[in-house]
Amino acid sequence: MATVKAKVLDATGKSTGDKTLPAEIFGGDINVPLMHQVVTAQLAAARSGTASTKTRSEVRGGGAKPWRQKGTGRARHGSTRSPIWVGGGVVFGPHPRDYTQRLPKKMRKAALRSALADKAQAGQVFILDSFSETKTKAAAQALKGAGIDGKVLLVLDPADESSRTIDRAFRNLGKAAFSLVGSLSTYDVLVADSIVFTSSAFDTFTSKGGDAE
Repeated sequence: MATVKAKVLDATGKSTGDKTLPAEIFGGDINVPLMHQVVTAQLAAARSGTASTKTRSEVRGGGAKPWRQKGTGRARHGSTRSPIWVGGGVVFGPHPRDYTQRLPKKMRKAALRSALADKAQAGQVFILDSFSETKTKAAAQALKGAGIDGKVLLVLDPADESSRTIDRAFRNLGKAAFSLVGSLSTYDVLVADSIVFTSSAFDTFTSKGGDAE
């Protein structure tokens, strides 16, 4: 496993040192097929599955025959709710369903570690320490001072009181997204350009062995 480090940032975004990341969480191999499978399952589980159409037996009306069978010169029809009529039923249309795919916990955990290893080895994992500002301007300056561009994912610890302050400061930044340390997912990590842990979130995450999902 590779040895990787993360920059520790102060409230202004200045680096105050490096912290060695646990190799078993951030230094493993990058398994692209596994990450793809897990992300596909996560996106599928997020689908509401509420799309619904009515078949010809469910559409209201159409009980009477539109016109007599013979003698009118028109094609024969038995119901105005046939699928070939406007306002009729739908053939093979969508119905409510559950798109959830079963994934073993070991697969989800391994995929998350693989995604974190990818970001860590690219130098895109940071640890934010002692941030107490509530202004969005201060948050933007902190990211700029750290040289963090693009979409950033902030990982917060709900048990830490400073998480509310950080949320208030960063939430109005269009490129900022949030995740609680216990809800971190492979998809969230992969779509972000940089991952920023608060000190408390990092300690909690590593103490659990990277078991977030």
